[in-house]
Amino acid sequence: MNTTFTVTTAQTAQFVDITSQVQKAVADSKVKDGLAVVYVPHTTAGITINENADPTVQRDILTHLDKMIPQSGDYRHAEGNSPAHIKASMMGLSVTVIVAGGDLQLGKWQGIYFCEFDGPRRRQVRVKIIEGSC
Repeated sequence: MNTTFTVTTAQTAQFVDITSQVQKAVADSKVKDGLAVVYVPHTTAGITINENADPTVQRDILTHLDKMIPQSGDYRHAEGNSPAHIKASMMGLSVTVIVAGGDLQLGKWQGIYFCEFDGPRRRQVRVKIIEGSC
């Protein structure tokens, strides 16, 4: 089963917790066991799994990405968003999560995050649920 949903961001760079939307896609699929592949079809946004208990973790990641990849630098890309492309490549464009008993098998402190690096924008997230024993 394929699902697409929209994420609207309000800042140039931010993390948006999309765990509940992905879990809804799993529930709607009625797949009890398999995999959920979460994919971002954008070159200036990414996806990651990280801590969802303390929001300062996302702030720390964004702060240190900015230190490693500053907005101004020796970039050649004419659109001026090379840092966003680099950060998206570093975070990655997909994650895969095991589904068991109809639930995402995330760790106690884990959440799935859409990573915006060139906002604010309206973005798409695609979820593919694959049935099968893992």
